[in-house]
Amino acid sequence: QVQVVESGGGLVQPGGSLRLSCVHSESAFVFVTMGWYRQAPGKQREWVAQISQTGFTNYRDSVDGRFTISTDHSKNALYLQMNSLKPEDTAVYYCNFFDYERGDYWGQGIQVTVSS
Repeated sequence: QVQVVESGGGLVQPGGSLRLSCVHSESAFVFVTMGWYRQAPGKQREWVAQISQTGFTNYRDSVDGRFTISTDHSKNALYLQMNSLKPEDTAVYYCNFFDYERGDYWGQGIQVTVSS
C-alpha cells in the first residue's frame, strides 16, 4: 500500500504565502499524474492543479498565476507553492498520485486558512 503524507498547511493572512508538501512511499517511481485538490466547508472537493509525468502543468482559473505545482522525484515529493492567498482559498487541501497500474492515492488532507 502506498503511503502518502502531507505537510505545510496553516493559518496565513490575505496576501501571504504557504507551501504544501506531499511525499509518497514508492521509491524511484514517477506517477502518471500528480495533483492537488481542495474542499471548503459545505462544498464539494475541487481540482486545483495538476502536473504530468512529463512536467506539463495545468491550473484552475482562480489560482492560475498565484499557485505553482512542482515535483522532486528524487524525494518522491509533490509541492504546491501558494502566493497572494485569498480568504476564498481556505480549504482542506489534498494531494493525489495516479498511475494506471499502481492505482490512485490520496494524502490525508491538510488545513489551509486564509484570514486576518
